[in-house]
Amino acid sequence: MQNQFTGFSPAALDFLRKLKRNNRRSWFQPRKEIFESEVRRPMIELVTAVNVELMRFAPRYVTPPNKAIMRIYRDTRFSANKAPYKTHVSAIFPRAGADRMSGGCFYFHFTAEELLIFGGVWNPPSDELRLLRSFLGENHQDLKRMLRSTKLRKLFGEMQGEKLTRLPSGFACNHPAAALIRGKQWYLECTLPARILTKPQVLAEITERFRAATPFVEFMNQPLLGRARENAFAEAFAI
Repeated sequence: MQNQFTGFSPAALDFLRKLKRNNRRSWFQPRKEIFESEVRRPMIELVTAVNVELMRFAPRYVTPPNKAIMRIYRDTRFSANKAPYKTHVSAIFPRAGADRMSGGCFYFHFTAEELLIFGGVWNPPSDELRLLRSFLGENHQDLKRMLRSTKLRKLFGEMQGEKLTRLPSGFACNHPAAALIRGKQWYLECTLPARILTKPQVLAEITERFRAATPFVEFMNQPLLGRARENAFAEAFAI
Protein backbone atom coordinates (compact mmCIF):
# COMPACT_ATOMS: atom_id res chain seq x y z
CA MET A 1 0.00 0.00 0.00
CA GLN A 2 1.34 3.44 -0.91
CA ASN A 3 2.30 5.57 2.08
CA GLN A 4 0.71 8.97 1.59
CA PHE A 5 0.25 12.16 3.53
CA THR A 6 -1.34 14.99 1.61
CA GLY A 7 -0.09 17.82 3.80
CA PHE A 8 -1.55 20.20 6.36
CA SER A 9 -4.22 22.66 5.36
CA PRO A 10 -3.37 26.38 5.30
CA ALA A 11 -5.68 26.62 8.32
CA ALA A 12 -3.08 24.78 10.42
CA LEU A 13 -0.44 27.42 9.77
CA ASP A 14 -3.00 30.16 10.21
CA PHE A 15 -3.88 28.72 13.63
CA LEU A 16 -0.24 28.72 14.75
CA ARG A 17 0.27 32.22 13.41
CA LYS A 18 -2.69 33.50 15.43
CA LEU A 19 -1.69 31.49 18.52
CA LYS A 20 1.67 33.28 18.50
CA ARG A 21 -0.20 36.61 18.76
CA ASN A 22 -2.83 35.34 21.22
CA ASN A 23 -0.99 32.94 23.51
CA ARG A 24 -3.51 32.75 26.29
CA ARG A 25 -6.08 30.22 27.47
CA SER A 26 -9.06 32.49 26.83
CA TRP A 27 -8.17 32.56 23.13
CA PHE A 28 -7.14 28.89 22.75
CA GLN A 29 -9.99 27.12 24.53
CA PRO A 30 -12.84 28.33 22.24
CA ARG A 31 -10.67 27.30 19.26
CA LYS A 32 -9.45 23.98 20.61
CA GLU A 33 -11.48 22.03 18.03
CA ILE A 34 -9.67 23.93 15.26
CA PHE A 35 -6.38 22.83 16.81
CA GLU A 36 -7.57 19.22 17.02
CA SER A 37 -8.94 19.04 13.47
CA GLU A 38 -6.40 21.15 11.58
CA VAL A 39 -3.19 20.55 13.55
CA ARG A 40 -3.23 17.55 15.85
CA ARG A 41 -5.12 15.02 13.71
CA PRO A 42 -3.05 15.68 10.58
CA MET A 43 0.08 15.55 12.78
CA ILE A 44 -0.94 12.05 13.92
CA GLU A 45 -1.34 11.08 10.24
CA LEU A 46 2.09 12.50 9.39
CA VAL A 47 3.83 10.75 12.28
CA THR A 48 2.12 7.48 11.33
CA ALA A 49 3.39 7.91 7.76
CA VAL A 50 6.91 8.72 9.00
CA ASN A 51 6.84 5.53 11.08
CA VAL A 52 5.95 3.48 8.00
CA GLU A 53 9.07 4.88 6.31
CA LEU A 54 11.24 4.39 9.41
CA MET A 55 10.36 0.71 9.33
CA ARG A 56 12.31 0.51 6.06
CA PHE A 57 15.61 1.99 7.26
CA ALA A 58 15.52 2.67 11.04
CA PRO A 59 12.94 0.32 12.61
CA ARG A 60 14.33 0.74 16.13
CA TYR A 61 13.19 4.38 16.06
CA VAL A 62 9.54 3.76 15.20
CA THR A 63 7.53 5.59 17.88
CA PRO A 64 3.73 5.50 18.28
CA PRO A 65 2.14 8.91 17.66
CA ASN A 66 0.87 9.16 21.24
CA LYS A 67 4.49 8.93 22.45
CA ALA A 68 6.18 10.79 19.59
CA ILE A 69 4.02 13.92 19.46
CA MET A 70 4.82 16.44 22.16
CA ARG A 71 2.12 18.32 24.02
CA ILE A 72 1.15 21.82 22.90
CA TYR A 73 0.96 22.86 26.55
CA ARG A 74 4.06 24.46 28.06
CA ASP A 75 5.36 23.64 31.54
CA THR A 76 5.53 27.13 33.02
CA ARG A 77 6.30 26.13 36.61
CA PHE A 78 9.97 27.09 36.49
CA SER A 79 9.90 29.55 33.61
CA ALA A 80 9.68 33.31 33.61
CA ASN A 81 7.70 32.96 30.38
CA LYS A 82 4.16 32.13 31.48
CA ALA A 83 2.68 31.74 27.97
CA PRO A 84 0.63 28.53 28.30
CA TYR A 85 1.11 27.13 24.78
CA LYS A 86 3.98 26.27 22.49
CA THR A 87 3.85 27.96 19.10
CA HIS A 88 5.38 24.95 17.37
CA VAL A 89 4.18 21.37 16.90
CA SER A 90 6.81 18.66 17.36
CA ALA A 91 7.50 14.93 17.29
CA ILE A 92 10.49 12.95 18.52
CA PHE A 93 11.63 9.43 17.57
CA PRO A 94 14.12 8.05 20.14
CA ARG A 95 15.76 4.66 19.93
CA ALA A 96 13.60 1.81 21.29
CA GLY A 97 14.19 1.41 25.02
CA ALA A 98 15.73 4.85 25.45
CA ASP A 99 14.23 7.76 27.31
CA ARG A 100 12.76 10.47 25.11
CA MET A 101 15.72 12.82 25.68
CA SER A 102 18.42 10.17 25.87
CA GLY A 103 21.01 9.53 23.17
CA GLY A 104 20.60 10.08 19.46
CA CYS A 105 17.13 10.55 18.03
CA PHE A 106 15.17 11.91 15.08
CA TYR A 107 12.99 14.97 15.56
CA PHE A 108 11.01 17.50 13.61
CA HIS A 109 8.85 20.47 14.43
CA PHE A 110 7.08 23.19 12.56
CA THR A 111 5.86 26.71 13.17
CA ALA A 112 3.87 29.02 10.94
CA GLU A 113 7.20 30.07 9.41
CA GLU A 114 9.32 26.93 8.98
CA LEU A 115 9.80 23.18 9.23
CA LEU A 116 12.84 22.08 11.25
CA ILE A 117 14.30 18.56 10.79
CA PHE A 118 16.88 17.17 13.22
CA GLY A 119 18.96 14.06 13.83
CA GLY A 120 21.46 13.66 16.65
CA VAL A 121 22.09 14.29 20.34
CA TRP A 122 20.66 17.28 22.21
CA ASN A 123 21.77 18.21 25.74
CA PRO A 124 22.52 14.71 27.11
CA PRO A 125 22.84 14.22 30.90
CA SER A 126 26.32 14.28 32.43
CA ASP A 127 26.74 10.49 32.55
CA GLU A 128 25.96 10.23 28.82
CA LEU A 129 28.28 13.15 28.07
CA ARG A 130 31.21 11.25 29.56
CA LEU A 131 30.46 8.15 27.52
CA LEU A 132 29.98 10.11 24.32
CA ARG A 133 33.17 12.14 24.70
CA SER A 134 35.26 9.06 25.37
CA PHE A 135 33.68 7.30 22.41
CA LEU A 136 34.29 10.26 20.10
CA GLY A 137 37.88 10.50 21.29
CA GLU A 138 38.47 6.92 20.19
CA ASN A 139 36.35 6.93 17.02
CA HIS A 140 36.67 10.47 15.69
CA GLN A 141 38.05 9.38 12.33
CA ASP A 142 34.94 7.30 11.64
CA LEU A 143 32.69 10.22 12.45
CA LYS A 144 34.69 12.69 10.36
CA ARG A 145 34.57 10.29 7.42
CA MET A 146 30.80 9.94 7.81
CA LEU A 147 30.27 13.70 7.96
CA ARG A 148 32.12 14.19 4.68
CA SER A 149 29.22 12.50 2.84
CA THR A 150 28.19 14.72 -0.07
CA LYS A 151 24.52 13.86 0.38
CA LEU A 152 24.59 14.53 4.11
CA ARG A 153 26.21 17.91 3.58
CA LYS A 154 23.70 18.79 0.87
CA LEU A 155 20.71 17.92 3.07
CA PHE A 156 22.00 19.27 6.40
CA GLY A 157 25.21 21.21 6.00
CA GLU A 158 27.77 20.96 8.82
CA MET A 159 27.24 19.14 12.11
CA GLN A 160 26.13 21.60 14.79
CA GLY A 161 26.09 21.81 18.58
CA GLU A 162 27.25 23.94 21.49
CA LYS A 163 30.80 23.41 22.76
CA LEU A 164 32.79 23.98 25.93
CA THR A 165 35.48 26.64 25.66
CA ARG A 166 38.02 24.20 27.12
CA LEU A 167 38.55 20.46 26.97
CA PRO A 168 37.00 18.58 29.89
CA SER A 169 39.40 16.94 32.32
CA GLY A 170 40.88 13.60 31.32
CA PHE A 171 41.74 14.53 27.73
CA ALA A 172 45.08 15.72 26.42
CA CYS A 173 45.06 19.35 25.28
CA ASN A 174 46.46 18.31 21.88
CA HIS A 175 43.95 15.50 21.31
CA PRO A 176 43.17 15.22 17.57
CA ALA A 177 39.44 15.08 18.36
CA ALA A 178 39.50 18.08 20.70
CA ALA A 179 36.77 19.96 18.82
CA LEU A 180 34.44 16.95 19.05
CA ILE A 181 35.24 16.22 22.69
CA ARG A 182 34.43 19.78 23.69
CA GLY A 183 30.91 19.25 22.38
CA LYS A 184 27.82 19.41 24.58
CA GLN A 185 25.53 18.59 21.63
CA TRP A 186 26.13 16.85 18.31
CA TYR A 187 23.42 17.12 15.69
CA LEU A 188 22.43 17.63 12.06
CA GLU A 189 19.68 20.14 11.43
CA CYS A 190 18.01 21.99 8.59
CA THR A 191 15.02 24.25 8.14
CA LEU A 192 12.63 24.49 5.20
CA PRO A 193 9.99 27.12 4.39
CA ALA A 194 6.58 26.49 5.98
CA ARG A 195 4.89 26.27 2.59
CA ILE A 196 6.24 22.70 2.20
CA LEU A 197 3.93 21.66 5.05
CA THR A 198 0.83 22.11 2.89
CA LYS A 199 2.18 19.85 0.14
CA PRO A 200 2.38 16.04 -0.08
CA GLN A 201 6.18 16.33 -0.45
CA VAL A 202 6.54 17.16 3.25
CA LEU A 203 6.69 13.45 4.10
CA ALA A 204 9.51 12.85 1.61
CA GLU A 205 11.42 15.91 2.84
CA ILE A 206 11.38 14.60 6.41
CA THR A 207 12.06 10.94 5.68
CA GLU A 208 14.81 11.63 3.13
CA ARG A 209 16.71 13.53 5.79
CA PHE A 210 15.98 10.97 8.50
CA ARG A 211 17.31 8.26 6.17
CA ALA A 212 20.48 10.23 5.41
CA ALA A 213 21.05 10.93 9.12
CA THR A 214 20.49 7.32 10.23
CA PRO A 215 24.17 6.22 10.18
CA PHE A 216 25.08 9.31 12.22
CA VAL A 217 22.30 8.79 14.78
CA GLU A 218 23.17 5.09 15.12
CA PHE A 219 26.85 5.97 15.50
CA MET A 220 26.10 8.43 18.30
CA ASN A 221 24.05 5.79 20.12
CA GLN A 222 26.77 3.13 20.07
CA PRO A 223 28.40 4.05 23.41
CA LEU A 224 25.01 4.06 25.12
CA LEU A 225 23.80 0.63 24.01
CA GLY A 226 25.70 -1.34 26.63
CA ARG A 227 24.30 0.80 29.40
CA ALA A 228 20.76 0.47 27.99
CA ARG A 229 21.10 -3.34 28.01
CA GLU A 230 22.35 -3.26 31.61
CA ASN A 231 19.39 -1.11 32.66
CA ALA A 232 16.92 -3.42 30.91
CA PHE A 233 18.49 -6.47 32.61
CA ALA A 234 18.34 -4.79 36.01
CA GLU A 235 14.69 -3.85 35.55
CA ALA A 236 13.74 -7.33 34.35
CA PHE A 237 15.30 -9.00 37.39
CA ALA A 238 14.72 -6.15 39.86
CA ILE A 239 18.41 -5.87 40.66
